[in-house]
Amino acid sequence: MTAVDSQETSPGPVEISWFGALCDDDYEFLGVPEDHLKSSWPHCSNIVKTADRLGYDNVLLPSGYDLGMDSTSFAAAIATCTEQIQLLLAVRMGEMWLPQLARQLATIDQMANGRLTINIISSDIPGAPLESEPRYQRTREWMTVLRALLNGESIDFHGEFVDLVVDPPRMRTVSGHCPPFYFGGFSPAAKDTAAEHADVFLTWPDKVASVGETVQEMAAMAAGYDRTLKYGLRAHVIVRETEAEARAAATRLLSKLDDDQGEKIRQKSLDTASAGVARQNALREAAEDDGFVEENLWTGVGRARSGAGAAIVGDPDQVLAKLQAYRAVGVGAFILSGYTHAAEADLFAKHVLPNIEHGPLYEGSTTVPG
Repeated sequence: MTAVDSQETSPGPVEISWFGALCDDDYEFLGVPEDHLKSSWPHCSNIVKTADRLGYDNVLLPSGYDLGMDSTSFAAAIATCTEQIQLLLAVRMGEMWLPQLARQLATIDQMANGRLTINIISSDIPGAPLESEPRYQRTREWMTVLRALLNGESIDFHGEFVDLVVDPPRMRTVSGHCPPFYFGGFSPAAKDTAAEHADVFLTWPDKVASVGETVQEMAAMAAGYDRTLKYGLRAHVIVRETEAEARAAATRLLSKLDDDQGEKIRQKSLDTASAGVARQNALREAAEDDGFVEENLWTGVGRARSGAGAAIVGDPDQVLAKLQAYRAVGVGAFILSGYTHAAEADLFAKHVLPNIEHGPLYEGSTTVPG
């Protein structure tokens, strides 16, 4: 048995997270924008407060520029409106001055009483694109310095992108330590960055065997840095009382989609040329005519969405079995979403959540390996 087998496939709870839809990504009919579903404080705060009330462990607050709301401002506000759910705040590396970012994150963690987690984003900065290699070098430097500042360490760092001598801010997280870093990426540079600096490696929906291969690959890479990782899967979900009803809901979701409009939506994202998006496109192209590429894994969502482009579709037992199959190959956390987000959060909480042992990967801003 390998180290990842013993560590990641042992029985135990998984982290079940929902999605905050801050980036204009909520639809009744995919690709058909409606004003009342666009990102706004009333709409997005309702999604997060719904997930909190329903007992989800964490919620992803995504970051976009052309799309939707500022994730950091939103996190500060929603921290005071929620009780138990953790906040997985997406932070784009290079976008803010590092000492100020550290102070902001520590302040938000204080406002959330230690419920902050951090999703590291390595996409281009709007208006300032970089090739993959230098972009991930910037991300490495930022992750190194940000972790140190949030751990209360003084900085004397001189790199290609960060040249900084500064003491840490007085404001500290509740635990006094850096919250865990969740990080995803599929290029060689991204995987190496994750292996050395991340705490949770996030992958997008794929066949169960392929996800297992990714877990094994990343475990080996992390071991090369004398580290271990936890693993998360970002996917959509459509669960109904019967499989026929779930498939009908998937068909309805695409029933008004114009393919040209779907392409425009995909191209708005800053990550459209990434290796991960290329893999999602290939997965969709490999699917059957009904969009299913594997039992209960439907790729239709990717026709009008960059990034995570597949959904787990089925009745409660089928959806639970699919999650358990991913768990068996090493996934310890799921970031789920569905259209519309508040309604699907309620359906998943009704049909699946009570039947799966779940809880946060990390309690508050727990100390994690650096």
